Amino acid sequence: MSRKYKIRDQGKLYFVTFTVIDWIDLFIRKDYKDIVLGSLKYCQNHKGLDLCAYCIMSSHIHLIIGRNGEISIKAIIRDFKKFTSNQLIKSIESNPVESRKGFLLLHFSRAGKRNPNNTNYQIWQQHSHPIELNTNE
Repeated sequence: MSRKYKIRDQGKLYFVTFTVIDWIDLFIRKDYKDIVLGSLKYCQNHKGLDLCAYCIMSSHIHLIIGRNGEISIKAIIRDFKKFTSNQLIKSIESNPVESRKGFLLLHFSRAGKRNPNNTNYQIWQQHSHPIELNTNE
């Protein structure tokens, strides 16, 4: 990982991007966006996430985040990605109107098998490219 993309100062705000593997357009369904929004709210209320801005795109999410508690930003990101991955897989599997179910589960399963950090599925790319926001520019 590049030295440029690291969270060095827990007191700063960071611009981060969470991208779905293979840039798959996952967030075209409200159910999946609601999982992300619910998890962000939970992290705000229980993990000290300072959420300044967000934008949910079809295949990725942009956030400006910090923290206002003891849990590190890296740990908040880790927990958010793990929880949302599990919930998204459950939602895809149980969604009776998901026409792309086979496609999505196949891609997420293949990605999970290639990554020793996962057991079954991988939805998010490993990196989040945190950029410290330390100037107005």
